[in-house]
Amino acid sequence: MADERVQRRLAAIVAADVVGYSGLMEHDEAGTLARLKSLRAEVFDPTTTRFGGRVFKNTGDGALSEFASAVDAVQSAVEVQRALAARNADLPADARIILRIGISLGDVIVDGDDLYGNGVNIAARMEGLAEPGAICVSGNVHEHVCNTLDVTFEDLGEQVVKNIDRPVRSYRVHLESAAELVATTEPLPLPEKPSIAVLPFQNMSGDAEQEFLADGVAEDIITALSRLRWLFVIARNSTFAYKGASSDVRDVARDLGVRYVLEGSVRRAGSRVRVTGQLVDATTGNHIWAERYDRDIEDIFELQDEITTAIVRAVDPEIQGAERERALRKRPENLTAWDYYQRGLWHLARLTRDDLDQATEHLSEAISADPRFAPAWAVKSFTM
Repeated sequence: MADERVQRRLAAIVAADVVGYSGLMEHDEAGTLARLKSLRAEVFDPTTTRFGGRVFKNTGDGALSEFASAVDAVQSAVEVQRALAARNADLPADARIILRIGISLGDVIVDGDDLYGNGVNIAARMEGLAEPGAICVSGNVHEHVCNTLDVTFEDLGEQVVKNIDRPVRSYRVHLESAAELVATTEPLPLPEKPSIAVLPFQNMSGDAEQEFLADGVAEDIITALSRLRWLFVIARNSTFAYKGASSDVRDVARDLGVRYVLEGSVRRAGSRVRVTGQLVDATTGNHIWAERYDRDIEDIFELQDEITTAIVRAVDPEIQGAERERALRKRPENLTAWDYYQRGLWHLARLTRDDLDQATEHLSEAISADPRFAPAWAVKSFTM
């Protein structure tokens, strides 16, 4: 008799596990079991069913469920974690049931009511990467849901996980919606001097191996801009937290406390590479500068240096020009030493006798506002 054909299907798998289950049971066996049963009956199972999923295995301290849709799987997990956080709010720490949740999308083997295969295994590994009360998803889940759900994602990069041959791209789900983040997060104050965040450049090549080129360009630009003493530059670790997230530049600027945001993309085709960049004044949403660079790839590091130099040389004067325009628009009572300095530069560039006098006046006001502001002293010396 011919072997029976194995039944397979594509499914989004959710793996949930109780944090510190053994310790909870040791502390209060009966109470922990009662709370776990209540969680399943009142939160986990009905939420799973409401989003079209089914629990196919209970593991004592956790559960595995399947969904036909990655969007439904993530929505269900988010609602479970939010509901659980609300239930735990008034409980002592040693009485709280806290879950880690991992989600993957993959091909599974059907064996009656049970499921097996790589999709199940990766979901379990994502659960192991999740922090208590959090959710981690695989890269293919992120691709399906990143532009659909009102949550944000943090790129954890390629993760090497147990019993999986290849590293798995992983993302942490931030449970706050965009509206909740705006409502609960106070914007960081803008520094007095101009400030910029360089977002990770997008890899538009469809080739994961080109990710290093996109990241390298952004990192080199951050390093080069940091050498400009008049410019406040956000560190790489802060901006790369937005890698893979579909974030509005105004929200990024608000979170990081910057006035300007530089973003871009890298696309490679054969031996040619195209790098685009655009500079945005996040306080107004206006584009200040945009450019495209097409180059042949011969030496990858030489290419990165060339593109970085070109972008920084373009961005530097654009920001300074935008700062002078901004200083001219400000009301006199709101001017800072930096603003007076920018007004002085604007008049100095006009090269008339009257403008020279006004430049001297503004530079003197900058020095009065901040006697340690060396650029104003240096430029004023040219007006004497």
